[in-house]
Amino acid sequence: MTVLEQSGGSRSREQWLAPPPAWKPRADATALLPDPEPHRVLGTDAAERLDSGLLTDLYGHLVRGRRYNTQATALTRQGRLAVYPSSTGQEACQVAAALALKEQDWLFPSYRDTLAAVARGLDPVQALTLLRGDWHTGYDPYAHRVAPLSTPLATQLPHAVGLAHAARLKGDEVVALVLVGDGGTSEGDFHEALNFAAVWQAPVVFLVQNNGFAISVPLAKQTAAPTLAHKAVGYGMPGRLVDGNDAPAVLEVLSAAVEQARRGGGPTLIEAVTYRVEAHTNADDATRYRTDEQVEAWRGHDPIALMEHELTARGLLTDEFTASVRKEAEEMAADLRTRMHQDPRLDPMDLFAHVYAEQTGQLREQAALLRAELAAEEEVHAGDGPHGSTGDTAPARDPYGGETRGGARVQAVPQARGAAHPGREARP
Repeated sequence: MTVLEQSGGSRSREQWLAPPPAWKPRADATALLPDPEPHRVLGTDAAERLDSGLLTDLYGHLVRGRRYNTQATALTRQGRLAVYPSSTGQEACQVAAALALKEQDWLFPSYRDTLAAVARGLDPVQALTLLRGDWHTGYDPYAHRVAPLSTPLATQLPHAVGLAHAARLKGDEVVALVLVGDGGTSEGDFHEALNFAAVWQAPVVFLVQNNGFAISVPLAKQTAAPTLAHKAVGYGMPGRLVDGNDAPAVLEVLSAAVEQARRGGGPTLIEAVTYRVEAHTNADDATRYRTDEQVEAWRGHDPIALMEHELTARGLLTDEFTASVRKEAEEMAADLRTRMHQDPRLDPMDLFAHVYAEQTGQLREQAALLRAELAAEEEVHAGDGPHGSTGDTAPARDPYGGETRGGARVQAVPQARGAAHPGREARP
């Protein structure tokens, strides 16, 4: 007996092909759809309503951000950074992400978002510590509410959702803003994070910096969606599309999404259309997959040039103001250059610190083996100057307030659950 025969088959063929009347969409998809064109402010009537102080402040951040990018890129050529993923051309997204947040909010950056962390107040040297190869993070995430830079693609997205959901359960007015590239949207973590965020109505904002390429793979080979912002509809959250090189527009869209999330309005997916002017990293040859003409076309839509056009039209881009902004940028670059050329004093035992709140037995065993090897090496080099550590040698200070002798830790780093990293902010 067929299923139709079991149920009597009293309904017509048309009725059987349609879902029962109780079915209905959970939400009106129209309200979730992004605009057909990226939202813009500069060059439109809306620009006339912008506060001049906001414009000059944004311009200063962009100029300093560009100088930060060029200096960090130069440090890779000088061997002071192992790798640097430049955000040149994407400074508007980076700066706006930091400025859209309140002090209690959290920023979740990817490996390309060191500028966003710096714009939020992080020491530039600490922001580059991971890329230098000295530490897994290099800063205390709690000090500035900046999560560790995420090198694996999109793994920071579920973390941001979890933090935002926990904050909502506790009644804290905290919003998490997470940055990811277009390549990260092809990862499973992206799907899981957006699905959980929408179901839980978590106060989190997803900013996708669509810079055209996932290393060498263009966006058209990653997705057939009309835009990345359209992906929001499938999860039940609004999608927004914005010109990622228009700093006021990005800040406006992000600020609105952050405040909506803070009021209990749930998550938003924002796609910022921008371009990766530099190569993926200093180890990449971008000429193998794109032409100089393509790059030059985007240079004509440079975020700094767009701001300069608006400031010039208003009579705000004076020689005095320009000189002041450039002076600040050069001073920042000079300080970064000087401190990055100083060799840090690292303690091998720190490999085992800040991994778990309470060390596992395996880690304790590995730490004991390394401590024994360091002690043996110290005996071999005893009396050989800086390599040895005799009783007459003063202990060195490690970056977190402990002491080291010959590479071995004398004072253990506190391992209490949730303990902060003492001395981390003072690290040179």
